Amino acid sequence: MLQSKPPLTIYLAAPRGFCAGVDRAIKIVEMAIEKWGAPVFVRHEIVHNKFVVDDLRAKGAVFVEELEDCPDDRPVIFSAHGVPKAVPAEAARREMVYVDATCPLVSKVHIEAERHAAAGLQIIMIGHTGHPETVGTMGQLPDGEVLLVETEDDVAQVAVRDPNKLAFVTQTTLSVDDTAGIVSALQARFPAIVGPHKEDICYATTNRQAAVKAIAGKVDALLVVGAPNSSNSRRLVEVAAKGGCAYSQLVGRATEIDWRALEGIKSVGLSAGASAPEVLVEEVIAAFAERYTVTTELVETAQENVEFKVPRVLRMPA
Repeated sequence: MLQSKPPLTIYLAAPRGFCAGVDRAIKIVEMAIEKWGAPVFVRHEIVHNKFVVDDLRAKGAVFVEELEDCPDDRPVIFSAHGVPKAVPAEAARREMVYVDATCPLVSKVHIEAERHAAAGLQIIMIGHTGHPETVGTMGQLPDGEVLLVETEDDVAQVAVRDPNKLAFVTQTTLSVDDTAGIVSALQARFPAIVGPHKEDICYATTNRQAAVKAIAGKVDALLVVGAPNSSNSRRLVEVAAKGGCAYSQLVGRATEIDWRALEGIKSVGLSAGASAPEVLVEEVIAAFAERYTVTTELVETAQENVEFKVPRVLRMPA
């Protein structure tokens, strides 16, 4: 007699997975290969997801870390995270064909930083050291014009040129709650500091965190599908833990699930970072279905209909 599988409810977060910026960046690589043929070079991972990168590599994309690793005679694409100004300037000097796949919401932060600098303000950026988006944003202005803080403690230590001539910007993929605390610390220490015209943390990051918060308190565990170098995916794991979930785990795909840690659960939340494709979410659900009698419930906290156009150079004639 077959042993029956235990019941499990999967609370599926919505929104989850690909955002408009990621979708646009992937299309840019695919359209560039279609237009110019392989190989097309991509500086840095186009988005932080191994599955996506491997798929594009199979289609003819070559991923490199620096522009110096690219030949002059092949197209190069800049990743969705954005690049310092020196990178397209060098590509232009070498007369390379290049396409900028920077997410428009990251570009908005770049423009904000430049506008504040033009007004004579020094910039404080809230972000993670070494993250390509942070490197790209800080690289929009000369050294010393953008100061980085990661925590409230950093705010107390940061040395500024003039406390009355400051503005702040943020990385787009941060924890909404953590960032609010850092902003409060900045405003307390520097009352004259100027903030963004509109929130820098992008709609997709905010929406995915809100959906995880809605689930976290009522599940035994919560899994986030995403890459370990994906800032927005890692923040979702942290949001789940702070929201009352006893166990939260980041998984690249189903093979990384720690089944021992999930023994005895009756409910699990499931979300995905903004660079994780839905096929990997489906893979995780299928893995649970092999071990449990699964019921899925959608927890939708927002609807997204944002779409970003690809650059004109890649648009095909009608």
